[in-house]
Amino acid sequence: MTEKPQGSEPGDDSAEEAVLKAAEEAVAGGDELAAAKREAAERTGDLQRLQAEYQNYRKRVERDRLTVREIAVSNILEALIPVLDDIGRAREHGEVTGGFKSVSDSLETVVAKLGLQQFGKEGEPFDPTLHEALMHSYSSDVTEDTCVQILQPGYRIGERIIRPAMVAVAEPQPGTQTTAAADADSSDSDKADGASES
Repeated sequence: MTEKPQGSEPGDDSAEEAVLKAAEEAVAGGDELAAAKREAAERTGDLQRLQAEYQNYRKRVERDRLTVREIAVSNILEALIPVLDDIGRAREHGEVTGGFKSVSDSLETVVAKLGLQQFGKEGEPFDPTLHEALMHSYSSDVTEDTCVQILQPGYRIGERIIRPAMVAVAEPQPGTQTTAAADADSSDSDKADGASES
C-alpha cells in the first residue's frame, strides 16, 4: 500500500481505500460497459444478417412462385394451340358463325389475356428463330428472304417461343441480287471517278 503521510489521522486509511475501491469499480464498470457494447454490436449484426437472409428468402420464394405460375400457364396454353388452329381453319372456310363464333371469340380473348400472342405474317422477313421454313422458292419480287405464305401461325408468351410459325419462304432470284450489287458498285465507282477529276 501507499505510505501514510506524517500527521495523518487513523481514519484517513479507510477514505483512501474507499477511493481506490471506487476507482477499481469504475474501471471494472467500464470493462463491463465495453463488454456490453460489444455484445450489443454482435447481436445487432446477427439481427441484420437474419433480416437480410429473410428478405432474400422472400424474394426467392416470390420468384419461384412466379416461375411456377408461368410454367403452368404456358403448359395450358400450349395444349390449347391445336384448338386455336382448328378455329383458325374454320374461320378461313367461313364456318365460324352463331354460337361457335361467340365461343371462339371468348377463347381467343382469354388466351390473349394470359399472354399468348400469335405471330407470322406474309411479307415479313424470314427469321429462323421465329419461323420454320417448310417450302422454298425463288422470286424476283423480293430483295431478302421473305415469308410469302403462312402455313401455320406461330405462338409465343412474352419472349418465349411456344411454337415457330410454319412458312413458305422465297428468296431473291439468283441473278437479280448480283446484278443489283454490280450496278451499285459501278455507280459508286463512277461517283468516285467524278470526285477525283474535280
